[in-house]
Amino acid sequence: MSMNILVTGASGGMGFATCQILGDCGYTVYGLDNKQPDEACSFRFISADVTDSEQLRTAFKRIKEEAGSLKAILHFAGVYDLNSLVEISEQEFVSIFDINLFGVYRVNHIFLPLLEPKGRIIITSSELAPLDPLPFTGLYAITKTALEKYASALHMELQLLGHSVSVIRPGAVQTGLLRVSTDRLDSFCNKTELYRCNADLFRSIVDRVESRSVSPQAIGSLTMKILKAKRPRPLYNINRNPLLRLLNLLSHTWQIRIIKGMLSSRNKHKVSSFLLF
Repeated sequence: MSMNILVTGASGGMGFATCQILGDCGYTVYGLDNKQPDEACSFRFISADVTDSEQLRTAFKRIKEEAGSLKAILHFAGVYDLNSLVEISEQEFVSIFDINLFGVYRVNHIFLPLLEPKGRIIITSSELAPLDPLPFTGLYAITKTALEKYASALHMELQLLGHSVSVIRPGAVQTGLLRVSTDRLDSFCNKTELYRCNADLFRSIVDRVESRSVSPQAIGSLTMKILKAKRPRPLYNINRNPLLRLLNLLSHTWQIRIIKGMLSSRNKHKVSSFLLF
């Protein structure tokens, strides 16, 4: 068995940290991303976009020539969006699916021939995937829910070939994605024509949810644990927000009522009280 690992989203916070940790532990890491890392890296960077099959095939040829095979494929490439489902453009709607879901499919489809016997695929999802989505996070949650269903189906199939598929379901992580979340929320609040008052109140909920975060190194350490596990589990949770899980225990009807009450401009004081829980 080789020590070769492919990591997508290698320039992002979780992907970069995982690449560095794996490299320090003796793995040969091929880090794939469509942009160069901001910091010096110890892994073998490959410039490729997960939405471009030709670029991925070029990366496949390089890794096949240099490494011959892969012990694991790790998926960290993904984008976050925060928008209204009735105001977002069709192009933006399709684009997030193209990266968060179809990008994972493309990489697995192209690189599976390099996966060694008992190879492993690890897919990063989100704590939002199993939950009823909050307003304006719907599109991101939909893509991650679809991604987890894809991962579950893939696991059913690849176990017949001797491979395992695991999903990491993290809560907030201290990466650039948190800054993107804030930027996207500010952009949405400024542009929306339908939800201006509600969106301003929603900012306080997002800030509170994302205040409980872990370092990207924690995700890298969990990834290492999965790679070393004799029988990796299908799902690993880390830092999921207890407030969101508690809300999801309620019926869908009650969730709708609570969120509507919290985001009503006349009930602003209720938001602060609820978030102190």
